[in-house]
Amino acid sequence: MIALLQRVSEASVVVNDGLHGDQCVGSIGSGILGLVAVERGDTKAQADRLLQRIIAYRVFEDNDGKMNLDLRQHGGELMLVSQFTLAANTNKGNRASFTGAAHPHEGRRLFEYLLAGANRALGKCETGRFGAHMQVHLVNDGPVTFWLRVPPADEK
Repeated sequence: MIALLQRVSEASVVVNDGLHGDQCVGSIGSGILGLVAVERGDTKAQADRLLQRIIAYRVFEDNDGKMNLDLRQHGGELMLVSQFTLAANTNKGNRASFTGAAHPHEGRRLFEYLLAGANRALGKCETGRFGAHMQVHLVNDGPVTFWLRVPPADEK
């Protein structure tokens, strides 16, 4: 399971469902925007470990200007957005291969499991809409961006 973490001063997700026009389905202030991909072979164990890492990853500055504070210590918000393209293989050619990404049904199940865990751990976690075409608006603070991966059990 992969997460691309971005420290943001604000972020939002807009979806156009064709009936109601553009709708903001999630937004946060200062915190972390995590773009998340589920890979083939991922299980709840990968989701649990990735969530622990996201919440505990020290991306916020302390009083000395060092990135020593995690999401809770900073008092920040979390937004998780599904993005299967992070699981792409880009090693050759000019077109990505998505064979490493989980099947959409399994991807949705594990992404929703991750989201439920985040809601339990933090009280609230914003999100987009799984499988929808989304416009993600963000102000990357720093910029600070980290790529975290918890590999499937069969790959370790």
